[in-house]
Amino acid sequence: MRSKSLCVSFPDAARITLVGAFSLLALALACGQSAAQTYPAKPIRLVVGYSPGGGTDLTARTVAPKLSERLGQPVIVENRPGANATIGVGYVAKADPDGYTLLVGTSAEMVYALGLYERLPYDTTKDFVPVMHMTTNPLIFAVHPSLPVTSIKELIELARAKPGKLFFASGAAHFQATGELFKQQAGVNIVNVSYKGAAPAVTAAVAGEVPLVVSSFSILPQLRAGKLRALAVTLSKRYALLPDIPTMAEAGVPGVEVAPWTGLFAPSGTPRAIIDKLNSELIAIYKLDDVKARFAAQGAIGEPLPLAEFSALLKTDLAKWPSLLRELNISAK
Repeated sequence: MRSKSLCVSFPDAARITLVGAFSLLALALACGQSAAQTYPAKPIRLVVGYSPGGGTDLTARTVAPKLSERLGQPVIVENRPGANATIGVGYVAKADPDGYTLLVGTSAEMVYALGLYERLPYDTTKDFVPVMHMTTNPLIFAVHPSLPVTSIKELIELARAKPGKLFFASGAAHFQATGELFKQQAGVNIVNVSYKGAAPAVTAAVAGEVPLVVSSFSILPQLRAGKLRALAVTLSKRYALLPDIPTMAEAGVPGVEVAPWTGLFAPSGTPRAIIDKLNSELIAIYKLDDVKARFAAQGAIGEPLPLAEFSALLKTDLAKWPSLLRELNISAK
């Protein structure tokens, strides 16, 4: 008598495999929903790759107490500075994907760093998922008052009259890259002078050592004090805190739209339900008048883009900036 075969036909095997796959998917979704329902059950850490007091740290400390109130758990800002913030980013990349260790990161370490370093302790695309676009951080072209220009047009005319004899200060790779983009689009030869940080670059410009500086909104005090004169911003629209200053496109130099950002990220594998919960809570926080006032006081643009838009922005920036920095031969300072 022939024994009954223990094998199954191909259609049966495929059916079993398909049922198993759907079962695993259903289980994963159920676990994610369950995690979100009980989340958070303990304190949440917002890791910042910079020292206390900087723009990224202030962004984290603006939202942390509000998020704590809404979630009913402590939200702690944890500073892990070093290696241009890549140490803190690498730490979060290896954290459990449970929503309790999050990164407040910027385009500097999440995008630009990929074009500045040969090796990094993380991969932005593989190790992280975006949670929330937090701020846009305008870049400003400003000159020392002694430079006889009051507009980008006059700056270009001066640069063309003195090729290679006009200098601009930059204190970060993306500031330098923005200056280089301006040179390409305007067709001028202005020489970069790199400094180890934005503060010494601005100090040099205020002292008149370098007549032009490309920097962030951190130069607002110097602009208000008349120590520097703003010529243009690199946003797609005018900056509310400098409403009389044109965008670079309005000033006649398109193609120099640069808008660095700060965002909240979670380790890859974090349940989508937790990400959605954090996103919705943060969007509500950004509508609060005192939160808007704090961001305005800092100079940052509090701008909670929809998650899909932030994901698209991240993808666009990753496709553009690392290769551009390598093309311009700009390295980490």
